[in-house]
Amino acid sequence: MKFPSRQTPHASLPGITGTARVDRRTQAVTRRIRPGDIAVIDHLDLDRAHAEALRDAGAAAVVDAASLISGRYPNLGPDLLAQAGVVMVDEVGADALKEIRDGSTLRVHDGRVFAGEELVATGRALTPEKLAAQMEEARGGLATQLQSFTHNTTEFLRREQDLLLHGQGVPTLTTRVHGRPVVVVVRGYDYREDLRRLRRFIREQRPVLVGVDAGADALVAAGHRPDVVVVGEDGLAQSNTGGDQGQTVSDKALKMARDVVLHTDASGRAMGSDRLERIGVRTRSLGTSGTTEDAALLLADSAGGSLVIAVGTHATLDEFLDRQRSGLASTFLTRLRIGPQLVDAKAVQQLYSGRVRLWHLAVVLLAGLVALAVALAATPVGADWWDALLDALNDLVSWIQGLFS
Repeated sequence: MKFPSRQTPHASLPGITGTARVDRRTQAVTRRIRPGDIAVIDHLDLDRAHAEALRDAGAAAVVDAASLISGRYPNLGPDLLAQAGVVMVDEVGADALKEIRDGSTLRVHDGRVFAGEELVATGRALTPEKLAAQMEEARGGLATQLQSFTHNTTEFLRREQDLLLHGQGVPTLTTRVHGRPVVVVVRGYDYREDLRRLRRFIREQRPVLVGVDAGADALVAAGHRPDVVVVGEDGLAQSNTGGDQGQTVSDKALKMARDVVLHTDASGRAMGSDRLERIGVRTRSLGTSGTTEDAALLLADSAGGSLVIAVGTHATLDEFLDRQRSGLASTFLTRLRIGPQLVDAKAVQQLYSGRVRLWHLAVVLLAGLVALAVALAATPVGADWWDALLDALNDLVSWIQGLFS
């Protein structure tokens, strides 16, 4: 299989040349990267969401201290980068992040990384052929992952049975949710496209809009006001913390929301919660060891939402396993708990035909009247009525002409 390439030809030396953007946190790199730059990261088993961020930012190459695909499970990130023509080198080692200076000019060729004439790192060049072989090997290891997943699910249900089975600990919102559809937005898989598909539904049905961490900013960027923001440690992360910087919610989005729900651990603590106090945002707490995404879904269901529409969440088995998250068990059980109430945003466009408008009824009425007129005209009575109507119209025309003669 041959993929396109973003490779920029160099006058004399082979490979791809670009400015290095160095950070262990992938999302921190994507915020600074410019088209043609080379991302230097430390990310084991690159998932699709981070790969999309690198691709959209215009990365020409990705150099990873860890394995982009380790073979534990078939993660989706490397294949997406390969299809976009991004050159990949992994397993260069953690020392490479110390050797490579941020902002320096790098050249990547055949698994080797050069700064000027100096070789600063050597790793594995992920060609399409190697990538395909790695993915095939990873699919064979799914059984082991599923066994671990089953054990984690049992343990999570034991710990969180009161919340999952009885809804205990879910806060009461000021926003009216009962009987209304709810759209829960996570800045994850295809979230921009999902929101675009839902524009008509949101405009016509006026659902409750729930933003999860940076999903609140995704709603604002799409022209909507979040009714509820559910925020956890990643959403409150600052630049000097280890949280996922790509999920950090802005102060603007937090202040726009009618309700802010703080996702805490079972003891009621959440790292970074002092940020909410500094900006004067009052919160309600929801304690669970599950993910913030799952806390938001449980909140929407427990509050009585008639339908819960998930934007940017995990929908397929590959997507569930892609992030290799510790919260897989909570995600699985949360979806079982909500059951038929939960609908993926991609299905709404196919299922929702839109609200019936007045002009729709007018067109149907007009079509019915035309059909009735044609049917009557084909009968003897209808022919007599038609002749009488023509005579009346002729008399009217003659009378009008007489007024001006």
